[in-house]
Amino acid sequence: MRLTNLDMDALRSFVTGLDAGSYARAADRLGRSTSAVSAQLKKLEEQAGAPLLRRSGRGLGLTGEGEVLLSYARRMLGLNDEAVAALHREPLQGWVRLGIQEDFGQSVLPQVLGQFAQAHPQVRIEGRIARNAELLDKVASGQLDLALAWDEGNAAAARIATVPLCWLSAADGGPHWHRNSDEPLPLIALEAPCLMRTLACEALDRRGIAWRLAFTSPSLGGLWAATAAGLGFALRTPIGLPTTLRALPPAAHGLPPLPSLGLALHRAPQQNSAPAAHLADIIEQALHASLPGGWLLR
Repeated sequence: MRLTNLDMDALRSFVTGLDAGSYARAADRLGRSTSAVSAQLKKLEEQAGAPLLRRSGRGLGLTGEGEVLLSYARRMLGLNDEAVAALHREPLQGWVRLGIQEDFGQSVLPQVLGQFAQAHPQVRIEGRIARNAELLDKVASGQLDLALAWDEGNAAAARIATVPLCWLSAADGGPHWHRNSDEPLPLIALEAPCLMRTLACEALDRRGIAWRLAFTSPSLGGLWAATAAGLGFALRTPIGLPTTLRALPPAAHGLPPLPSLGLALHRAPQQNSAPAAHLADIIEQALHASLPGGWLLR
């Protein structure tokens, strides 16, 4: 079978157009004419053997094939740019201080640190896994250069995705509680202050559901263990969910519906160091490759 080599310039136009919101703006960013960008997209669809874009209101949306290709395109362009940069610039030196929310400690951090260390061996990384409030405080005070954390309305943060919240219970059953029982809902949460603990309590209070704290933990591992043991319900996102837990459909279990939560890359004020900028790029690429496309903000 003859292999197809996707055109890198066409892939760059494809991704830039989606990020910019239109291919007219993409043409301006890339220094090309709109007709040239359109020709590249047509060529890319021919190489893919399927339409990649569809009309969506006044703009363009992705077909199913387009969504698949977009994830690969970002990774291919990132690797291409990383290779070119490694060949044509002085090695980065210095250090960068990264904070990351507990949920991403196992799923994203090893990949990000490994890729960055391999590309920039002369840069020292100081990493910290911590709770959301601590990360945001340390970024604001300049003690961290970057922090991958939940967005609490910080206008300066670069939001990457919107992640759904869900109620969690043990995979093999869970607590014997239902909406019409006389017992308050047993809630498992992290120690205060905790953003998701606050969201859980507010959601239950709005629906008039009585609750009690059945278990509190200083760490995410303790919250997983207590929930898996059937001690109560927890509120979290599906990210990093152990196989011992399951997400519950709220309506079927008498639980209140939940909103989504913004995920953002927070940067320290006046942070413009080259190592931090390159690490930020790698984090964004890792998230685009690992999170479901419907969560990502393009």
